[in-house]
Amino acid sequence: MPTDEQLKSIGQAIDGVISALTGLTNETQLVAIRAACDHFKLSFVSKSEPDKIPPKDPLKPPTDIRGLKENKLPNSNIEMACVVAYYLEHIAAQSERKARINGNDIKKYFIQGDYPVPKAPHQVLVDAKAAGYFDQAERGSYKLNAVGYNLVVHTLPRESGVTSRHRKSVIPKTGSRKKKKRRIS
Repeated sequence: MPTDEQLKSIGQAIDGVISALTGLTNETQLVAIRAACDHFKLSFVSKSEPDKIPPKDPLKPPTDIRGLKENKLPNSNIEMACVVAYYLEHIAAQSERKARINGNDIKKYFIQGDYPVPKAPHQVLVDAKAAGYFDQAERGSYKLNAVGYNLVVHTLPRESGVTSRHRKSVIPKTGSRKKKKRRIS
């Protein structure tokens, strides 16, 4: 909790910002506020533009799960689970990093990544292990293996129209088997 002196300083700073912005157009006010936020390395989204995402620098790697998801474009829950595991192991803030993930991580980071949350988050990891992307670390906990790492780093995003290898098309059986005629002697 801020001290009385800190609260007084905060109030004076707010009054100074308001005074400096008074008389400027809304557009100019936004430019000034964005510049101040950039200077102090703060993120900024205005109320008038809540859905507008700032343009991305193509040379700057994503620093959050949503940015990584938008960069890698996973097309299945399993691919998204690999993206989450890669993010947590290599990109997340140091305090958030970990090498093993579980069903709770799937739910949390699918939500943060704006990706549909599966009904059974833990089952996604079981399926991803069966597809060869994860190794089981301990009960309910999985670690991205070299195959999963390569999927995220070298394969995603996939070319348009290419589906992931773990999606198998089901071809219905037709009555192609011929019945043997019984010979009656």
